[in-house]
Amino acid sequence: MRDILLPEILGKHTTDILYWGGKGIARKFPLISFEEMEAFFLEAGWGNLSITEDKKDERIYTLSGPLIERRLSLKTDISFKMEAGFLAEQVQNQKKAITEAAEEIHKRSKTVKIIVRSDLKDTIE
Repeated sequence: MRDILLPEILGKHTTDILYWGGKGIARKFPLISFEEMEAFFLEAGWGNLSITEDKKDERIYTLSGPLIERRLSLKTDISFKMEAGFLAEQVQNQKKAITEAAEEIHKRSKTVKIIVRSDLKDTIE
């Protein structure tokens, strides 16, 4: 429903609204560990979450599993902006630094990478 109905309702603003919506959901469900984020993704039906790279200012997450495969097979114009916004806000809260995220869809491997970057020079109190 999300990939069909919301774009019809929200139009050209869909991706921006989903990203900020994901950040809003993260504020309502603050999580302190990767294990909590992993469990949240499963419970929300957002797929299997794993960390594939972890640097000081950048973390790369991968979404995979049957839920992701199904979404990728149903529609070509699909967005994972809500998940990206959610992860950006969670990492921002954990690192206390301005953080943004972007997603890359990998149709061949049926996965989604979400790159989360933090500006560690710009901290939040």
